[in-house]
Amino acid sequence: MSKKLVLIDGNSIAYRAFFALPLLNNDKGVYTNAVYGFTTMLLRILENEKPTHMLVAFDAGKTTFRHKTFSEYKGGRQKTPPELSEQFPLLRELLDAFDIPYYQLENYEADDIIGTLAKQGEKDKWDVRVYSGDKDLLQLVSDQVEVHLTRKGISEVDTYTPSFLQEKMEITPEQVIHMKALMGDNSDNIPGVPGVGQKTAVKLLKDFNTLEGVYDHLDDVSGKKLKEKLETHKEDAFMSKELATINTSSPLQVGLSNIEFTGYKEKDVLSIFKELGFNSLVNRIEGEVSPEDEGQDELPDLKYKIVRSLEDVSFSSVEAIIVEMLEENYHTAPIQGFGLVNEDRKIFIPTDVALASETFKQWAEDGSFKKIVHDSKQTKVGLLNQGIDMEGIEFDLLLASYLLNPSETLFDIPSIGKRLGVTSVLMDEEVYGKGAKLQVPEEDKLAEHVVRKTDLIFQLRDKAEELLKENEQWKLFKELEMPLALILGEMEHHGVLVNEDRLKQMREELKERLEQIENEIHELAGEKFNLNSPKQLGPILFEKLGLPPIKKTKTGYSTSADVLEQLQDKHEIIPKLLMYRQLGKLQSTYIEGLLKVIYNDTKKIHTRFNQALAQTGRLSSIEPNLQNIPIRLEEGKKIRQAFVPSKEGWILFAADYSQIELRVLAHIATDDKLIEAFQEGMDIHTRTAMDVFHVEADEITDNMRRQAKAVNFGIVYGISDYGLSQSLGITRKEAKQFIDRYLDSFPGVREYMDSIVQQAKQLGYVTTLMNRRRYLPEITSRNFNLRSFAERTAMNTPIQGSAADVIKMAMINLHHRLEEEGLQARMLLQVHDELILEAPESELDVLKKIVPEVMEDAVELKVPLKVDYAYGKTWYDAK
Repeated sequence: MSKKLVLIDGNSIAYRAFFALPLLNNDKGVYTNAVYGFTTMLLRILENEKPTHMLVAFDAGKTTFRHKTFSEYKGGRQKTPPELSEQFPLLRELLDAFDIPYYQLENYEADDIIGTLAKQGEKDKWDVRVYSGDKDLLQLVSDQVEVHLTRKGISEVDTYTPSFLQEKMEITPEQVIHMKALMGDNSDNIPGVPGVGQKTAVKLLKDFNTLEGVYDHLDDVSGKKLKEKLETHKEDAFMSKELATINTSSPLQVGLSNIEFTGYKEKDVLSIFKELGFNSLVNRIEGEVSPEDEGQDELPDLKYKIVRSLEDVSFSSVEAIIVEMLEENYHTAPIQGFGLVNEDRKIFIPTDVALASETFKQWAEDGSFKKIVHDSKQTKVGLLNQGIDMEGIEFDLLLASYLLNPSETLFDIPSIGKRLGVTSVLMDEEVYGKGAKLQVPEEDKLAEHVVRKTDLIFQLRDKAEELLKENEQWKLFKELEMPLALILGEMEHHGVLVNEDRLKQMREELKERLEQIENEIHELAGEKFNLNSPKQLGPILFEKLGLPPIKKTKTGYSTSADVLEQLQDKHEIIPKLLMYRQLGKLQSTYIEGLLKVIYNDTKKIHTRFNQALAQTGRLSSIEPNLQNIPIRLEEGKKIRQAFVPSKEGWILFAADYSQIELRVLAHIATDDKLIEAFQEGMDIHTRTAMDVFHVEADEITDNMRRQAKAVNFGIVYGISDYGLSQSLGITRKEAKQFIDRYLDSFPGVREYMDSIVQQAKQLGYVTTLMNRRRYLPEITSRNFNLRSFAERTAMNTPIQGSAADVIKMAMINLHHRLEEEGLQARMLLQVHDELILEAPESELDVLKKIVPEVMEDAVELKVPLKVDYAYGKTWYDAK
């Protein structure tokens, strides 16, 4: 079998991925865009190349042997943005999961590692493939070595062979070094010969073959000025050649024999994909995780009973109960059976037996019988779907485990058990299979598995409770998360009514609007063509209409969104094309997406709230994600017209906190200026602009306020100078000055940031107002990138987490207040800092009074909480 060696320039590909993709971060707030882009390319490489040997090379540091030759080598480069440098440890974790070797060598660059291994592979007649964004590596091209260079982003790659290099650049691989010696390289601060560009360098090499040939025949060089420049900068040219030459004999501690690649274990890759939030990549991983891979433990004996009649079953003592449902969406999942465990017995009750029993229903709905569950929200919804309203849930193992360490990603019963030192149950997929192979086993196997899980809940309750109390989180658990879970369960079960006809009408309206824009574009282009085909659109824009091409792909001109945005003011066709694409996405992703998740029997959307996902404590929602409905475009905002009350004569009432995170910041930072601004009811962005720009309120321009707003919210999320520069379209230097002026203006904020980092280093975690913890083990890491991410997280978690605590407490208090007042009004949704209720119009005056009152009194801060509200016949009207 022939050997194939794939070598990847880790720094180069990560760097290009970072700048090619928007600043993505997962639900834990970790930036992941570079890792995501790198991963998509890696999957393509593995699929296309099927390597037998593989290595990812990284730069070891800023100083290399080249700096001895020229101390200013790479001297002009900007500092790596922290949002990128923080991702390199994640990238190494990803490579570990793929079982792909990686390597760096002190005093050498990734290019040198790649060059040395490529030459070894070439010598042994292996097929060698190099992936990078760095043209320096073109000097390695040969009959055995292909160099794949990214163009701008990472999705488009040119494959360089000797013939393609000759065709593209009119030089041989050996001449790459000589060309760089002559023309230099700004990105690496290699001087070359001033005034010699690529065109001149290629002509000189065509005439004289090498740099030495140029200087041996200097009298034959045409052009007096060029000859003078070559003479004056001869030393620079030869030094540049030395700098540009890859060391293919670097003293590596790795060789071809120990970088073999035999594939990866799907379960390891799936695990890190889930941890990083790369849900879209999960489906690309082929194969199934076999039970053998999971390393099954020997299970202890279990005595249990399958109960066919509940007449003789006593429900007098505290029970652990599981309502077993296999599908993730418990709104539609059938119940497979019930497990019940206490000190005296362990039983499995088949679904039909339990649901036909009045005894079971009475026990479930009697709050004086206390129950222990794994997931109270799932249990609540699953039984509500069967007409049983379970009361008396006093312990939720999932929420307890989440509060103990929200950075964990697995909260199933076996995983929680392992973390608390008990392994007495198999993973669900080992019993049921997964994906297309998912199936319910015969009753005995099902019963044993369900009872084992129920028994484990029963065993773990005391240990989890003890840990929560040690952490001083028992109050947070009992008074916030537990009550909220049951309220969320009721909200999920009730759902929100959707006007399907209005959505379909919007679909038709958008269709007509898209057709209208399409006709306008065709008219401007002077011909009809397929707007969704870059092959057809490119020539129209860049040949027929003469617009400047920004970048090209293998198949022609790039017409990507970033290209079109740069051309917006060049021709009136461009804004229409951008609008066409935005409206097309609205129609396909949101209108069609919502239509797919309307339940046939209720005509409602029953979104599922994630209560144990974000490390900050924030709620999110799925199927559908109601926090993602775009409202910047009016057409997107109109989607909210389809959300309506469930009864005639009712209205929707929306109330949201105004700038809650900035108010929390003012409270915990005890900054006098911020506190004063909020207490006086001043616009906080105007106040910030006044302090940062040293002007009076009437001198504030719209742009000043916009910049102040960006830095206000940026501070909350731990923004860096790079992040602020991107959001405001200014240089990093200007952004850094802006942040420094902000912190000088608000010394309490600066002091808070310094003190919270020190506190995190001492304790290993930070807390919110209600004692929610987030652990930061990297806060004392010697690795600068890991440590800086942890420091940023230490600053923003207490702010975001406390804001989450406040709105959760408001939901609980409001739920109770609505009941106390005897109102029919009920909460439907929570989206960011907004609560949406439905109520009869007759209750409107009461809601106007009590909703802001309850929300503003949820907690007591040094500044007032402010709630705005609106109402109407649809969610759109309640704005």
